[in-house]
Amino acid sequence: MILRALFLLSTCLLAAEPTPDCFTQHAKLGRGLNLGNALEGPTEGAWGRKLEDADFPRIKAAGFDSVRIPVRWSAHAQTTAPYAIDATWMARVDHVVKACLEAKLAVVLNVHHYDEMDQAPAEHRERFAALWRQVAGHFAGFPDELQFELYNEPNTKHTAADWNLNLAAALKEVRRTNPTRAVQVGGVEWNQVYTLKDLRLPADDRHLIVHIHYYAPFHFTHQGAFWIKDSAAWKGTKWEGSPAEQAAVRRDFAVAAAWAKLEGRPVFLGEFGTCSGVEDLAARVRWTNFIAREAEAHGFKWAYWEYQANFGLWDPQAQAWRRPLLEALLPPAK
Repeated sequence: MILRALFLLSTCLLAAEPTPDCFTQHAKLGRGLNLGNALEGPTEGAWGRKLEDADFPRIKAAGFDSVRIPVRWSAHAQTTAPYAIDATWMARVDHVVKACLEAKLAVVLNVHHYDEMDQAPAEHRERFAALWRQVAGHFAGFPDELQFELYNEPNTKHTAADWNLNLAAALKEVRRTNPTRAVQVGGVEWNQVYTLKDLRLPADDRHLIVHIHYYAPFHFTHQGAFWIKDSAAWKGTKWEGSPAEQAAVRRDFAVAAAWAKLEGRPVFLGEFGTCSGVEDLAARVRWTNFIAREAEAHGFKWAYWEYQANFGLWDPQAQAWRRPLLEALLPPAK
């Protein structure tokens, strides 16, 4: 009788254990790294190396806590209802997610580069929701260390009004199978902090994390970027870390922090970085270190853009970390 009573008591205590809220889920992200230019390319490998299982324990051993996995689901799904995702592609993403989790990395999994939706957001609402219905259903049994991010950088014709409708449709599908999983949502115009005010999030969903990106000043971080017209003219743009330059960053981050406090939600800085066109390595290191430390001072968790391509921390040819940039993000213990 006593044993049965103890068993029932322990069962009740377990059942009463609170579901992690967004702040507990946010804390798992720590300091992260984007696995960019891989699964969000037109095909994996089109923009660089394919992801390899050895990558994930290497990232963990370097000191990172999480990875963000950008995925171009729209390139691997039917264009007409029911918009089925290719089973081979789903299995590939599943493998990468599992390998990251096995390496003790928290994971942010998103929809990335759905370019057609940015040009015609209303026309693609049904398909966008269907993609999330399938992704959320597939990963429903995964641990809380997996988080979803609804969409990377809504832009161009994807207005705030359109995005609020699209995110609501996608979130509804996610919540059918993942009622308490952390979901990240950012604003329009490439997830800029100044568009957070236009987001309309359900007040009763306490498992939402605010998602922002930061590349300011853009002429510094993207000078010489081959994919941006006329960026060669920005070559030589400096970032010295002057009081005025630092104040500009603090003002931007304060906007995100104030909005998040008002909403009662934590902030994830999902992208920041400098491209290889910035030839002044000391300036890259200076900017990278300042952004990471300032984000942390505001209570933001973060993920650097990115692992092994144009912004990359890892040099795949030399098979080595670009140590100055890595240590700007993860300063060695003194």
